[in-house]
Amino acid sequence: MTNFNNSVQLIGRAGIDPEIKNFENNRKRARFTIAINNFYYNQQGERVADTQWHRVIAWGKTADVVEKIVKKGRQLAVSGKLTSQSWEDQAGSKHQKTEIVLNKIQAIGKMAG
Repeated sequence: MTNFNNSVQLIGRAGIDPEIKNFENNRKRARFTIAINNFYYNQQGERVADTQWHRVIAWGKTADVVEKIVKKGRQLAVSGKLTSQSWEDQAGSKHQKTEIVLNKIQAIGKMAG
């Protein structure tokens, strides 16, 4: 049986071209955002778009794939796991971020525009 612990699958559009960083030992990281649009009708019967933004990070060979296929506006199917980090900056402000650590990605549809 497939392990569903901490598993996320989304279809959306890339919000930015990926940011690629190369590290020692040929290690690569790719970061980008993906926008997921949901629509609903308000009390006046008007269609309203609710866009949720998610941060995505990929490592190694998966980062190589991201570098090749992800372009701003491209529709993507992504799957991975959620990770969260919390920290306090020097001014004492608390911060938190959640990212999807990518394990599979597929370009679908046509480019937006």
